[in-house]
Amino acid sequence: MIGALDTAGERLSIVSELGWVGELAVEGAAGELRPADRARGASVHVRVESSSSAFDTRGWEMLTRGAWRRNGEVVVQNVCTAGFDLYLRCSPLGAEFTYRWRPPARDRAVARILRSRFHLLARSILLQYPVLWWAGTRGRAPLHASACIAAGATPMLTAPSGIGRSTVLFGEIAGGGRTTGDNLSVGDGNALWGLVEPLRLKGGSGRRMPHGRNEVRMQNRLASLVPDSLVVLARGGSERASLARCDVDAAQRSLVANTYMAGELRRYWSFAATLAAATGVGPAHPAVAEVAATFAQSLPCFRLTLGRTPGVSLTELLSTVEVAA
Repeated sequence: MIGALDTAGERLSIVSELGWVGELAVEGAAGELRPADRARGASVHVRVESSSSAFDTRGWEMLTRGAWRRNGEVVVQNVCTAGFDLYLRCSPLGAEFTYRWRPPARDRAVARILRSRFHLLARSILLQYPVLWWAGTRGRAPLHASACIAAGATPMLTAPSGIGRSTVLFGEIAGGGRTTGDNLSVGDGNALWGLVEPLRLKGGSGRRMPHGRNEVRMQNRLASLVPDSLVVLARGGSERASLARCDVDAAQRSLVANTYMAGELRRYWSFAATLAAATGVGPAHPAVAEVAATFAQSLPCFRLTLGRTPGVSLTELLSTVEVAA
């Protein structure tokens, strides 16, 4: 299969010689995979080969255990323990990621037993990590945040996993609102570009994932937004939700901490560092703290404390305060 995906501010083209990998890509693209003719101008190219042979690294320099480099190219074995070997080369026009399915026996067994975990991991290294890394070469950083349109405002929402941000977003979407995505985005301190992924909710109709949630496609997703406020979500003990001003330093700290706590990015940091060290392209570490500081210092910051009663309306809460800077 071949297709194109506009995600995280990049255009990704993907070709797979393995049918089951193509099915994973279609599922992970959440209905946004486009035909091959849309791949023109892609900055990130992903190819999955059917070969089970190791990439030839004879004469290459060993970078670290399981990784070799030569003239700005890199080979990584069993990248992120997902079972795929990776060969990467970069050019001024973009990055070319070539994968081969060569899992060690243990990781092959884990993939069969823990199917949902494997699907998430495979999608990450095929559809998400490559574009996050390439976005980093443009000065953008991954963030555990998303932006939406609610009550005529454009808040950026951040929260630790499991607090209820997806539920809040789904409520806005059901009411006609739009968002850049569910969990992950890239930002530069001014705009936020959403990463394409399914929305995961309790009671969803799609694939069942960890933590008792099911996937659903996100309707009318927006590629990017320029937020006009930063809203930090937290869980409280009251019956009703409340919205209050939040200190700038506390908001920045929450955005940074939520990003590093995110399970979706747990393996990304070593992935990005390895590619940067091998290729000399992009930062050795994404500018998460710097971008978070720019957002927090330039936007009014709020703390949304969710109550025990479900069904909080972000639109209703925001309509009671002056959000615009």
